[in-house]
Amino acid sequence: MLKRLLSITTLFIATSAYSISASDVKSITLGETDARIEALAQAMQAADDQTAAFLQALSDDAVKVAGEQVLVVKDDKAFDAVTGAEIPLPEALEDVINNNRMRGEIDSALAALKLFSKDDTVRAAAVKQLQSDADETKLPLIEKALATEQNAAIKDQLGMVRAAALLNSTDKTKRLEAAKLLASSGQANTKTMLLARLEQEPDAQVKAALGAALRQVEAALAWGDRLGALFSGISLGSILLLVALGLAITYGLMGVINMAHGELMMIGAYATYVVQGLFQKYLPGAFDWYLLAAVPVAFMASALMGAALERSVIRFLYGRPLETLLATWGISLMLMQLVRSIFGAQNVGVENPSWMSGGVQVLGNLSLPYNRLVIIGFALFVLGSVAWMIGKTRLGLFVRGVTQNRPIASCMGVNTARIDTYAFALGSGIAGLAGCALSQVGNVGPDLGQGYIVDAFMVVVLGGVGQLAGTVYAALGLGILNKFLEGLTGAVLAKIAVLVFIIIFIQKRPQGIFAMKGRSAEA
Repeated sequence: MLKRLLSITTLFIATSAYSISASDVKSITLGETDARIEALAQAMQAADDQTAAFLQALSDDAVKVAGEQVLVVKDDKAFDAVTGAEIPLPEALEDVINNNRMRGEIDSALAALKLFSKDDTVRAAAVKQLQSDADETKLPLIEKALATEQNAAIKDQLGMVRAAALLNSTDKTKRLEAAKLLASSGQANTKTMLLARLEQEPDAQVKAALGAALRQVEAALAWGDRLGALFSGISLGSILLLVALGLAITYGLMGVINMAHGELMMIGAYATYVVQGLFQKYLPGAFDWYLLAAVPVAFMASALMGAALERSVIRFLYGRPLETLLATWGISLMLMQLVRSIFGAQNVGVENPSWMSGGVQVLGNLSLPYNRLVIIGFALFVLGSVAWMIGKTRLGLFVRGVTQNRPIASCMGVNTARIDTYAFALGSGIAGLAGCALSQVGNVGPDLGQGYIVDAFMVVVLGGVGQLAGTVYAALGLGILNKFLEGLTGAVLAKIAVLVFIIIFIQKRPQGIFAMKGRSAEA
């Protein structure tokens, strides 16, 4: 069915009976726009494949006029618009002029005819197009498609399209029925339709029904907005968690104010970009799986850079936080310039694999993108892995010992310098994983890390230095709070409000949500 609708070649098949007559073809093609639209509505009452083929030709500007004769021209050959029979190509041909209004009506009619396609995707797209321009003239086709539709989701949407078509009916009973049906819709365009009809509705009973339906739709949309803000907050919180997780380890273990943490994240993002390029060039058939290879590469690239920085610079500055801040800030500038020299100053694009494209529709106005869902799951996986490593492995035992009391750990035979390098490399590698995740939701550029470093420090300080649980609570809390405030005050004022909240909180509780436990030399 789809091929017949999308190809003009169906006009070339002669049949013994034609649902669209020569007079219909002339009325749709010639005359004023209002008369042509009325003729199109009449032809849609008994439309079939032949009608669809003619309308497709009209949409493709393949329909020509020679005097009173309407024909279809393809590849310098002329065909009768009704029978499909080939005829001599006239010398004088005129184009059929379709203004925007007429084209909209033709596209809408074609969408109605595509409701009978065997392809679920085509039918779903046709239903979506008809949601905004369904009218009573298409009701016979819509009801016929509704009776034969087997896909439950498409059938529900088609029912809403039928209700939208009934909404502008001249029959009061049908308008009342439409109001009841549309009340259960959570679509934003349903609210627009109800508002438009409410302004011109003359009947008081129908007007009251429309008002009640509008209130129900607005309530459903409000819930969708709230859930959407909650999901956006969790999504932002998961990104902040990935960014701050490595910083919580390095800052909590060594007291190093690492201003180059954002640039280590940037390295992970560029490592993902490089892996993508390699797959595109050498393994195009396996491109959908490049991200699985990019994750360990991003981790190792950032971890090795972090280990090199710790061994060459940072290990000489322990116990001097201001100097580590200045040194790592200078390192961050050097790393940004290095990336600009290698990859250029412009942002580069990292594509989503096909399985991360699109989203799942939960409510009428709430769609959850797959890439955000994957990042939330990835953040939980990284968090679980870090918690397991810190709590269950020998390295984690040494890290916790050095964090709680460095001199005693050294007296017990722990090589604290080596643990510092391992811990800094681990924190840097987690930053690389954050960069890999961020590459899936935005562009990758030399300044990528600058937009997250301040937020990462706020998360670490608010949660409690060196506390994974505090980092989780702070990241999710700040993400959700920020998104809800954005809906009320806007993005800029929301950022200011969050900063003021953190300042007040730290004034009242300097140790953060979770205080450091254990005996330390500084206590």
